[in-house]
Amino acid sequence: MIRRAFWLAAGITIGVVAVRKVSQAKSTLGPEGLNRAVGQISDSIADFADALRSAMSERENDLRAALGVEPPAAPAAQPAPADAVPASRRSLR
Repeated sequence: MIRRAFWLAAGITIGVVAVRKVSQAKSTLGPEGLNRAVGQISDSIADFADALRSAMSERENDLRAALGVEPPAAPAAQPAPADAVPASRRSLR
């Protein structure tokens, strides 16, 4: 009798764990999970590119200061159109 109760409890436990794993896999592999993963990757790439541009600019200014070279004159700023996409969030095509 105790052996049957043990195997019944083991079977229920395995069943619950299996259902949870399958439902988790479905949510991860479904369209929403794929969209979430792609969004996270694209945000990471955009953040890395922003950090890289910032570091490059800082290093360039350091080198110019060390060499005594004047930075090039910045062109006059033009207002961006209302529907313009920020440079950090453009498509990576």
